[in-house]
Amino acid sequence: MKNQEIMEIDLKYNWHPCTQMKDHEFLPIIPIKKGKGIYLEDFEGKKYIDAISSWWVNLFGHSNEYINTKIKSQLEILEHVIFAGFTHEGAIKLSERLCKLTGFDKVFYADNGSSAVEIAIKMSFHYWKNKGKIKPLFFSLENSYHGETIGALSVGDVGLYKDTYKEILIKNITIPIPKDKSEKETLKALKKAREIFEKHYKDVSALIIEPLVQCAGYMKMHSPEFIKGLRKLCNEFDIHLIADEIAVGFGRTGNMFACEQAKIKPDFMLLSKGLTGGYLPLSVVLTTNEIYSAFYCDYAELKAFLHSHSYTANPLGIAAANATLDIFEKGKWLKNEKWELIIDNKADGLSILEFNKHTSKYIWESIQKFKELPNVKEIRQTGMITAIEMIDYPWQERKGLKVYEYGLKNGVLLRPLGNVIYFMPPYIIQKPQIDKMINTAYEGIKALND
Repeated sequence: MKNQEIMEIDLKYNWHPCTQMKDHEFLPIIPIKKGKGIYLEDFEGKKYIDAISSWWVNLFGHSNEYINTKIKSQLEILEHVIFAGFTHEGAIKLSERLCKLTGFDKVFYADNGSSAVEIAIKMSFHYWKNKGKIKPLFFSLENSYHGETIGALSVGDVGLYKDTYKEILIKNITIPIPKDKSEKETLKALKKAREIFEKHYKDVSALIIEPLVQCAGYMKMHSPEFIKGLRKLCNEFDIHLIADEIAVGFGRTGNMFACEQAKIKPDFMLLSKGLTGGYLPLSVVLTTNEIYSAFYCDYAELKAFLHSHSYTANPLGIAAANATLDIFEKGKWLKNEKWELIIDNKADGLSILEFNKHTSKYIWESIQKFKELPNVKEIRQTGMITAIEMIDYPWQERKGLKVYEYGLKNGVLLRPLGNVIYFMPPYIIQKPQIDKMINTAYEGIKALND
């Protein structure tokens, strides 16, 4: 089948996410036949560099041979089993690994990031209720995004997604964020946060944050010191801290987890996206024995956490997650012509996180030229996340969409966030592909001035 034929059938039946479908009267929807490594390929053989890891999920490339093998092996053994009253080997292994990796004690599984947020805010509220306190409010950060389900949307602050549903959202109080990473702005924001804590803390169950980078919030970035200050406030006022590491976990910020840079441990950590290397829906809520103990009692006390999903701890998703952790533990980058990933404990070379530091440095050096463009306001980077923010074009002009179209014509997937163009590629990206990704974005932004 040809691209055009597939597009027509798709648009007859499918309603795509986060999309004004009328746009596809002029903007072609791209049918993808296969993916390999850094590339996606359509039905006519055109390849696209996946510069955004297909919504930030892919870590080690499409159709990764190692992850493929592990999923295929699992498929021959067990595809799914109810996780209430039953368990399976993969889930036990993954939970143990995640707890050892993060320092948490307990793992609660779900299907996706939004579901993990729902679980964490329910679990926090329920914890306090089991302790005899009703705390119906939540703190979250200005400009934050935590998902699209009602609870997750309630604790977010991106009006584009939230405003339509304001009448049906749960109560939430927003805390201002620093304007930048500077010490001055960090202290200023923490001072305002303290004032809000002092006023409302008795009614607040938890503060939820995206540590270091607010991804869907136009890639706004703040310092580890801001996170550290918020942890201290939560400790002082006896409020849970929920770290939403759904987008920033698994090496995106330079460390395995963003909270490591602030040297803090939240009460809940939420993981998804990169958890399975970009293969299958899976999320986890990590928490402590102290929180778990508030639900542990005789059934007649009715304190159990009765939240469930049909595909909780699905063995295929778990297999992908365990394979992803295998790569982090065993994988070594060899700095040769192809920058190949070797699954070998004895391989010489850099660890994946160490290698990513070299990659992010190369990307940062390569994007300095964007400062020359009159329509670029700021460039910023945290680890493997890089953003180019254009000037404040009126949103109706949709300049970011024009850069997106330019990227597609030139074989690069650059999905914008308003006036922000960003790079969050799989870790296997190589220098020639980085150069094309950056140059395509540069020329696309430059063309807006023509």
